[in-house]
Amino acid sequence: MTLRKPLVCVNGQIQQIQPGDTLDITGEGSVTLTNNEATSLVICTPVYIDAADGVKKAKADASGTMKVFGLVKSASIEPSASGEIQVENVLTATTEQWDTVAGTTGGLTAGTTYYLSATIAGEITATAPTTTAQYVVPVGVAISTTELKINISAFGGILL
Repeated sequence: MTLRKPLVCVNGQIQQIQPGDTLDITGEGSVTLTNNEATSLVICTPVYIDAADGVKKAKADASGTMKVFGLVKSASIEPSASGEIQVENVLTATTEQWDTVAGTTGGLTAGTTYYLSATIAGEITATAPTTTAQYVVPVGVAISTTELKINISAFGGILL
């Protein structure tokens, strides 16, 4: 078997990895996007990509708002400002920050699957929607009271 050197991008230039360099394969799993809401987006808020190429609070009651793209990673993103959206891996926040978007006390419950709320935009819930014409959209599974392993489907949710 032939040993090959991977290509990397350094200052905009593609080159072979240099001796002594290492690859970072962990990846943060986040992107920077603009808040197109009239209000601030707080950390952990589930968002979708809107028609203006920014993000808005996701909600599981309509096909246009149920396709969760990610969760806000920045502490807060002001209207028309840009901030980080976590789209994969694990999002870590305080129990109080999770309480704000999950309607909980004491953070998340380890091992619990969280779904996009069909009743409140920008929130998640441990209870999947059961009402006709709402969508079941899994967002992730809690690892602890402060960590959620994001598990978002590229296809959105299941219509009830």
